Amino acid sequence: MNTAKKSITPITKSISEQESPYLIGRRQWDERYGSLITRATNWRAAAFLALGGLLISLIGLVAMSMRSKVVPYIVAVDSVGHVVSQGVATEASVADDKLKRAALFDWIKNLRMVSSDAIVERAAIDKVYAMIGNGSPASTKVSAFYTASSPLVRAQTEVVAIDVHTLYATSPETYQIEWTENRMDLTGAPIGSQNYKGSFRIAVHPPSDEGLARVNPLGIYVTDVEMSKVL
Repeated sequence: MNTAKKSITPITKSISEQESPYLIGRRQWDERYGSLITRATNWRAAAFLALGGLLISLIGLVAMSMRSKVVPYIVAVDSVGHVVSQGVATEASVADDKLKRAALFDWIKNLRMVSSDAIVERAAIDKVYAMIGNGSPASTKVSAFYTASSPLVRAQTEVVAIDVHTLYATSPETYQIEWTENRMDLTGAPIGSQNYKGSFRIAVHPPSDEGLARVNPLGIYVTDVEMSKVL
């Protein structure tokens, strides 16, 4: 008895057609955590970029603060206090003859005036010394003038008003001033008057810091003084 044998053909797939468990696991990992890792990496990169920008800004601010410079700002007013001009005081404008004469006009009035108000008088004395060159002949002569004729002592019996007649330049650094001192008692009654003249040498040094700019914004300093009565 012959029996027929059936041939059984196994159903198999090629290795290339089979999917590796490693690839399946990697795909599942990417699906679950890949986007989280990518976002975390992007945030870290953004944080480092922001920190770097902040450090650069801080370094720039420190560099700018170390190089800061005070620039005086001048406001000119008329006799009743109205502003007639204003602007930044550059080195060229500080050396202007009009500004030099204006500074000397105020300086001689502060030097020679006598006020019954002690606060006003002390402020005038401070302004005088703020415009005197350190160690200059003017410093010695003005101190001797205040010692011999203290305005604070004179204010106990009289006041003195200054009337400047002429103020002109005889050279770029030297100016001539003529003025009258009108003396009055404490009631305002005239006591007498006396004419004076003087020669004043100046130097211009624009302020380099805020402290100097506050007391002498123009940087004009009196370096020598000669004053006498006009007979």
